[in-house]
Amino acid sequence: MPTWTVPCSTTARRALVVGAGLLFLAATPGVAAADAPPSFTIDDPRITESSGLAASTRHPDVYWTHNDQDPAGPNVYAVDGTTGETVATVTLQGVEARDMEAISLGPDGDVYVGDIGDNFDGGWSEVWIYRFPEPAELADTTVTPTVYTVVYDDGPRDAEALMVHPVTGRVYIASKKDDGTAALYAGPAELSAEGVNTFERTADLGVWVTDGAFSPDGSRLMLRGYFVARMFRWTDAGPEPIDRSLFPPVQQQGESVTFTPDGRTLMFGTEGAGSGVEPVELEGELLPDSARDEDAAAGDGEGRRDGTGGGDAAAGDPDGEEGSLPLPLVAAVVGGVALLAWLLRLGRGGGGRRRGGSA
Repeated sequence: MPTWTVPCSTTARRALVVGAGLLFLAATPGVAAADAPPSFTIDDPRITESSGLAASTRHPDVYWTHNDQDPAGPNVYAVDGTTGETVATVTLQGVEARDMEAISLGPDGDVYVGDIGDNFDGGWSEVWIYRFPEPAELADTTVTPTVYTVVYDDGPRDAEALMVHPVTGRVYIASKKDDGTAALYAGPAELSAEGVNTFERTADLGVWVTDGAFSPDGSRLMLRGYFVARMFRWTDAGPEPIDRSLFPPVQQQGESVTFTPDGRTLMFGTEGAGSGVEPVELEGELLPDSARDEDAAAGDGEGRRDGTGGGDAAAGDPDGEEGSLPLPLVAAVVGGVALLAWLLRLGRGGGGRRRGGSA
C-alpha cells in the first residue's frame, strides 16, 4: 500500500497547507475551472466543527453535516449547497453523542452518523453509530435514532471516517492513526441494535484519514486526510489504490468529503466558523465506473478532462496527460512544503492541524 507521511504540529500543518497550495498552483498552469457545483460557505453560527459531510439522496443541492461536539445538542444539519443556509435541523434524542465525526447515507435512504472519534487514540472501549431515515421534508424535527454499539477486532482506536456502501449497505470505518498506519474496518453484513457489532480489520491504508465516501455507484472509495486525498477502486477483495492522486483544496482545517449525487465531483469541507465547502471535479480513472460508462457511450472514451484545483493532478501518471503532475515534480512540491514547515518551526516553534496534499 502507498504511504504518506504527515507532520504532527499545527503550525507545520498550516505551513504545509499554504505551501502546497502555492507550489501546486505554480506547477500547474492552464488547469481551468469547469462546470462543477458551486462552492459554498456554511453560515449557521451553530456549526463550528463541521466534521462530516454527506450529499442528500432525497433533496437536490442539500448536504448533511454535524459538529464534533455540539453545545446546541446532538444535531444533524441540512445545508443548502447553493446558499450555505441551514434548511433543517434534526435533533437526536436519547443519545450521548460523545464525538460525532462522520456521516453517510445508505441505500435504504437512512442517515448513519458515526460517534466514533477518540481523542485518546484508543481510550474508549466502544463507540456508536446512530441511524435514522432521511426526512422526506426539510423541517426542524427530533428523532430517536437506532443505536449500534461498535468495537474493533484489534482493540479501540481513533476514527473519523464512516462509509456505507451504496449497493450492499455494509458499513465501513477507517481509523485515523496519527502515525499514518490507518486501516479499514468492515462491519457485519447487517448491524444489530442488540449486543455489540465487531468491525473487522480488512485492509491497511497507509494514509492519515479524516473522512471518506463511496461514490454513488459503489465503484470508488475516496479517503481524505489533512494533506492528501486518495481514490481507491472498490473490488470484491476491498480497496485497490488508483495510481492517480489529487490535491484537496487549500482550506484551513480540512476535515470532510462527499461525492455529489452524479459521482462526478467531490465536495471537500473544513472545520471552523463560516467554513467553506469546495468542489473538485473528477476525470479519467478517478471517475466512478458509471460515469466513465456514460462518457464512453457519449463518445468520450477518456472521461472528463476538466478539473479544478487539482481534480486531475496525477502523480506518476504513466500517460503524462494534461493537468497531471509527474512524480519528480510532486516530490519537489512535497520537499518545498516540508522546508516551509521546518523554517516556520524555527521561527515560531510549533503546533497545528490539517490540510493540503499530494501522494
